[in-house]
Amino acid sequence: MASKTVQGADSTRREFFKTTGATVVGATVLGATQVARAASTDVLKVGLIGCGGRGSGAAREALMADENTVLFAMGDAFADHLDTSYSKFKGSDLDARLKVDDAHKFVGFDAYQKVIDSCDVIVLATPPAFRPEHLKYAVEQGKHIFCEKPIAVDPVGVRSVMETCELAKKKNLSLVSGLCYRYQFAKQAVIGKIHQGGVGDIISMQTTYNTGSLWYREPTKDWTEMDVQMRNWLYFDWLSGDHINEQHIHSLDKILWVMGDVAPKKVTSSGGRSQRTDEKFGNVYDHFNSVYEWDNGVRCFSSCRQWESTSTDVSDWINGTEGVAELQSATVTSRGGDTWKHKQDGPDNMYLNEHVALFDSIRNGKAINNGDYMCKSTMMAIMARMSAYTGKTVTWKQAMESELDLTPKKLAWGDNAVNPIARPGETKFI
Repeated sequence: MASKTVQGADSTRREFFKTTGATVVGATVLGATQVARAASTDVLKVGLIGCGGRGSGAAREALMADENTVLFAMGDAFADHLDTSYSKFKGSDLDARLKVDDAHKFVGFDAYQKVIDSCDVIVLATPPAFRPEHLKYAVEQGKHIFCEKPIAVDPVGVRSVMETCELAKKKNLSLVSGLCYRYQFAKQAVIGKIHQGGVGDIISMQTTYNTGSLWYREPTKDWTEMDVQMRNWLYFDWLSGDHINEQHIHSLDKILWVMGDVAPKKVTSSGGRSQRTDEKFGNVYDHFNSVYEWDNGVRCFSSCRQWESTSTDVSDWINGTEGVAELQSATVTSRGGDTWKHKQDGPDNMYLNEHVALFDSIRNGKAINNGDYMCKSTMMAIMARMSAYTGKTVTWKQAMESELDLTPKKLAWGDNAVNPIARPGETKFI
């Protein structure tokens, strides 16, 4: 069956401030528990940690989702990132909601603590390596959180986040994931159709996230090794977890969702560097091909790549005994040829929807906790990367019990050694 090319999930958020004045719409709340209720007139202070394009866009959407919010504090490892983000808010349609004074602009590895201490709702959008530590501190301090994907780069980090998510439940704190397709009404409709038997019994699945190359920042003379890695975090395993984790996680999360959030039992993956052969691209791969298997015999064939000047494809096919679903177009076609397609009445901005859901949960006293699926989807990406790097089939149990920890021994400006590029058959499973 031919694939359909569509825009990637991160494109809108990365094109920060190109969309203004969007209509605020309601969102389905996935899972609810009681939370301490904020009066609808209370002004909530939003804190942004990670001031790149993604974080800046998420902070903007947080303000758009609830009119009684202000951006109160900002933090980043780099002052120029913070200043650039601040300048985009200044003079924009949200200028009146920008309440970040100089005393609440924080720079450095410890900036996250100061932002969290200053605010009510936290947007976590640094490179994913820092997510476990930042998330843990935010929950310990009793803050509601928007947590960008993925939530970790290694199994040690995933297990840490799982513990933090349980603590968030006990504290009745809302924790919304940046796995935005879960909050798109079209995806909710088509996956709901599948769960209701719309394709019959699932036989197999195919998910693809083939895109072009991404950005690279040329180093200046004053950059240390840590500066180079942090400013080009996509290309280092300890910061991004590789692009299967940082980008393809959107596709893997949709597959997990289709499977009722039941994790696969194992994965066999391959990958490598076909275009990213230059040393500047760190130690990540540029393509992965994986086969996930579930206990019930269903397999998912997964492919992702970031290659310049090649065909792109972001699509998901669910093949069943009675029909086929294509998730990106929200379409189900029966074996007899009949077609069902979701028809959306009104806006369906998934980036905005997730923040509407977050703030509705705070205002209405019903907490959201997306911890289960955001941890499982991240682990699906990590286990496939581990399989490709080692050349070994990796089970869910092995991945969950792995002691792999990619965090540097010391977070400081200066030298920072990285792992060599993985070689299947030589790189060991940890």
